[in-house]
Amino acid sequence: MRVDDQLAWTWSALATDKGRSLLTALGIAIGIGAIVLLTTIGEGIRLYLMDSFSQFGSRIIAVTPGRRSTGGISGGLLSSVRPLSLADAEALGRLPHVVVSMPVVQGTARVEAGRMARDTDVYGVGPSLDKAWNFKTQLGRGFFATEGGARYEALIGAKVREELFANYNPLGQFVRIGGSRFRVVGVMEPKGQLLGVDLDDAVYIPASLALAMYDRAGLMEIDVVFRESITSKAMSESVDALMMARHGEQDFTLFTQEDMLSSLDRILGMLKFAIGALGGIALLVGGVGVLTIMSMSLRERIPEIGLLRALGTTRQEILMLFLIESMLLSGLGGLLGIVVLLSVQFILSAAVPAFPLALQPQYLLFGVLLSLVVGLIAGLSPAYRAANLDPVDALRAE
Repeated sequence: MRVDDQLAWTWSALATDKGRSLLTALGIAIGIGAIVLLTTIGEGIRLYLMDSFSQFGSRIIAVTPGRRSTGGISGGLLSSVRPLSLADAEALGRLPHVVVSMPVVQGTARVEAGRMARDTDVYGVGPSLDKAWNFKTQLGRGFFATEGGARYEALIGAKVREELFANYNPLGQFVRIGGSRFRVVGVMEPKGQLLGVDLDDAVYIPASLALAMYDRAGLMEIDVVFRESITSKAMSESVDALMMARHGEQDFTLFTQEDMLSSLDRILGMLKFAIGALGGIALLVGGVGVLTIMSMSLRERIPEIGLLRALGTTRQEILMLFLIESMLLSGLGGLLGIVVLLSVQFILSAAVPAFPLALQPQYLLFGVLLSLVVGLIAGLSPAYRAANLDPVDALRAE
């Protein structure tokens, strides 16, 4: 039996009942579409988070108060045995290979400029904000270290500038933050969001003044930025040794960017596995549909199979006919799922440009190949039964 005859026979078998074939292919399309879509969303979220964290550089260690092993809640939200201090931040900044060490305090406060006012996030930071977080000023300058203590100076985010000053130049203007008067010395370049936090809708003031404003005994975090001349592990050991010497006990926790990304990868990996399992159930249902259709097709074509065998068609050729039919039916379902996915991507890209959907060619190819494998597995049993039919008994079924 020639290849073109096999394909023609298979296509005519599928076209005999178009509605049944379409519904079967739709079951495969749903399963393939669910697996590929959810996998690409998971990958898109991972890339988005990695890109967000990379805004702050890749060589950074965060020191937070409290031991991670005691409760799983960051000590920055609770009081610890010995709070992190500005002196701790200064000591860490003197370690070898350290570029900068920046104290961090965060809260919310009412910010007023003339008759305009709004509640926004206020970050207490050090004069090395630009180096620590890769921030740049759009207008003005950053903080300057002074011997007489921190000045009442503030940097404002791009969105705060737009809300409070509109088109006016805010440099040199005074704002009231939490009841205290600050002079605006700079406007930050737009930075975007990080895990839902809008860094442009924020105000930045010296950390010592933020401690007094929020009546806090210690810092929420110290960010240590180190050079490429040392590994993250070695730098963590140096930071840990210094903090142990200063505090006398392990009342702090270190987080490297690798730790953060590793935790996110584990969470996203479990999420993708769980969602992929749901898609796998849909694909299994589609595979059962293919098996059912092929079994029905076998019963309907027993006389036709007997005639083909009588005309000299071999068992292997009968086997291939059914396998090709099941794989073609499943493959069409996979292609239908890919078309739907591309349509979804087009709609989402137009409606929600920031949606993290990383639909890559290898995922599409994987989806089509997976549909063919499902069709092959689902068609094995009907194909073997068809190939093993006795020609005489098959002809008698006419």
